[in-house]
Amino acid sequence: GIAGCCAKTTTAPLDRVKILLQAHNHHYKHLGVFSTLCAVPKKEGYLGLYKGNGAMMIRIFPYGAIQFMAFDQYKKVIKKQLGISGHVHRLMAGSMAGITAVICTYPLDMVRVRLAFQVKGEHKYMGIIHAFKMIYTKEGGFSGFYRGLMPTVVGMAPYAGFSFFTFGTLKSIGLAQAPNLLGRPSLDNPDVLVLKTHVNLLCGGIAGAIAQTISYPLDVTRRRMQLGAVLPDSEKCLTMVQTLKYVYQQHGIRRGLYRGLSLNYIRCIPSQAVAFTTYELMKQLLHLN
Repeated sequence: GIAGCCAKTTTAPLDRVKILLQAHNHHYKHLGVFSTLCAVPKKEGYLGLYKGNGAMMIRIFPYGAIQFMAFDQYKKVIKKQLGISGHVHRLMAGSMAGITAVICTYPLDMVRVRLAFQVKGEHKYMGIIHAFKMIYTKEGGFSGFYRGLMPTVVGMAPYAGFSFFTFGTLKSIGLAQAPNLLGRPSLDNPDVLVLKTHVNLLCGGIAGAIAQTISYPLDVTRRRMQLGAVLPDSEKCLTMVQTLKYVYQQHGIRRGLYRGLSLNYIRCIPSQAVAFTTYELMKQLLHLN
């Protein structure tokens, strides 16, 4: 949970800008990534860059906790029950852990996106609880909270899978090939080798970049579906396939399906680097090695 919170707070301003650009917010749609980063503080103050971050923290603590815990559990189950080990079980366990965490925390993500999309002076939602009430009463009860779940699950499987897979594989190869150069004894157990902090950050960053490239178009689809009623063209984005088609036809691949990807690299690489590094450090602090 702490690993997730540290990672997301590091990149919260980029997250806000990404949502504004992905869904073509009319105040910022003519701007690029860096000009939006400069324009948001001018229009909404510096705290505007952290809009929706309270809801993000409420969501990300259980999300991070469930994901990392589920990854370890699924890995054991896959090894014992299916007899699959090596790198493949990391990919499978990572995908399943990502899906589990997403399903458990999805309504909080929905609320966070709605709050982050708002611009000062045009507030539809007054806060987290108000947003929950509004979505529940105006958008069909509980089903309103799960709009866009399908592309999220479909996108999360490769994202989490390749993220855990790449990090785990780089870690095991690094410690096997160059233990003295890349590794050091764990703080809580000198018999266990762990990666040095800067190597951990590098491996986490590479894992984030690869995972993000594979799953990004589904992330764009999910955001547009989540924003639903807030967007003028919402009736054309009711299902995952409809939304993918609509974004592709209207904006193409580079300016539609991959719009904001450069920002996502800047956002995702440090985020994953911090998440994996914090997780490895917390494991040592809590004597889990």
